Amino acid sequence: MNRFEKIKNAVMCELILVLSILIIFTYQNIGNDSQSNSKHSSKEKKVETMAVQINSKQNTNDIEDNDETTDLLTVELNQILKNKSLKESGEANNQNKSDSEDDKDKKEEKSYIKWVEFNVNCAALEDAYNYDVQSVINNEDVRLNWIELLAYLGARNGGNFSKYKKKDMETLVDKLKSKEVDMSSLTKDMKYYNYYYEAYSAVLSGLVGEYEVETTDENNAEQKLWVKKYGLKAFSPIAKFYDYNDYDDFGVSRSYGYKRNHLGHDMMGQVGTPIVAVESGYVEALGWNQYGGWRIGIRSFDKKRYYYYAHLRKNFPYNKSLTVGSVVQAGDVIGYLGRTGYSRKENTNNIDTSHLHFGLQLIFDESQKEGINEIWVDCYSLTKFLYRNRCETKKDLETKEYFRVYQFKDPAAEKYLEQIKNANN
Repeated sequence: MNRFEKIKNAVMCELILVLSILIIFTYQNIGNDSQSNSKHSSKEKKVETMAVQINSKQNTNDIEDNDETTDLLTVELNQILKNKSLKESGEANNQNKSDSEDDKDKKEEKSYIKWVEFNVNCAALEDAYNYDVQSVINNEDVRLNWIELLAYLGARNGGNFSKYKKKDMETLVDKLKSKEVDMSSLTKDMKYYNYYYEAYSAVLSGLVGEYEVETTDENNAEQKLWVKKYGLKAFSPIAKFYDYNDYDDFGVSRSYGYKRNHLGHDMMGQVGTPIVAVESGYVEALGWNQYGGWRIGIRSFDKKRYYYYAHLRKNFPYNKSLTVGSVVQAGDVIGYLGRTGYSRKENTNNIDTSHLHFGLQLIFDESQKEGINEIWVDCYSLTKFLYRNRCETKKDLETKEYFRVYQFKDPAAEKYLEQIKNANN
């Protein structure tokens, strides 16, 4: 290497070091301005490393291409200064976006519920439900809404129903029926009523309403009739006439894979027991999961609820007609109880006790569907409440599949199918 090249390299090294120091200084200033130095620490370390590496080579003959390194640092510095300028003008990270996108990003963060604890006990659910249904069937002057009743009591007791008394709801209903007050005036000064109403609606809004169901003709046992009804249009996940055992196990410790809380409700029963859809919806997940084994995930049509049915039977876990996107009516047989899961290998029985893992996830924003922001609620009381409505099934001896005995029509499912049909035309 001649003398001229050595002088050139020495100058380039000095220039690189100066640029490196300027970059680090600029990052620190940006960090101080935003009080978030941690965001830039990785880049600072990268620049420092480059500077040290170059400095260590300053007195050697192995500097081959400082021009490229200098260009890289120059580009880095220019980008930092540009970002700083944009940040100061309120446009940081938006330099490549259109004006309309800039305006969208400046909007306030969406407001939605981040957490729910559903502690309404079965007695309160039953009382509120009965008042609701009777007010409709009897065509009463004051229409009672079971979610409103529960939300009012929830707002009063902070969501704690452990000391619930039937008298509490009777008093509320008497006030409403007297017409001295309505729910709007009664709750206008209740700070958390709107929260409990939205939270409880997310859990319960798809369970009660109008529907049509087949029934046996009293005059002809072989003849079935369609009857319109109002009431509970959701079902227990375990088919009628099949025994099961359960207890409130939400939140208990689990250790397979990693230590975690149990975010569901286990219903112990016999392998092959028909599992039915609790609410009408569409299949969003179908297949193997290391923890849940063969599992099905069904989303409600309003997208607020995601029902999770796991540990289904080995070799024959689902109704064979189901695929992702399939629409199911509440009470349809969707799968069969088993003990698969806790294994990376598909179709493995690694669960000691055969049971259905039944989970209910609430979704107020799609960002909550997967990840650390998921909301799973305790559905023990809900399954107790749904025990009153269990779907009768029968076996097809040729296909070995089980099907419901009495067909069912949910207006929500028919509306969804109509929307899909129109979207495809």
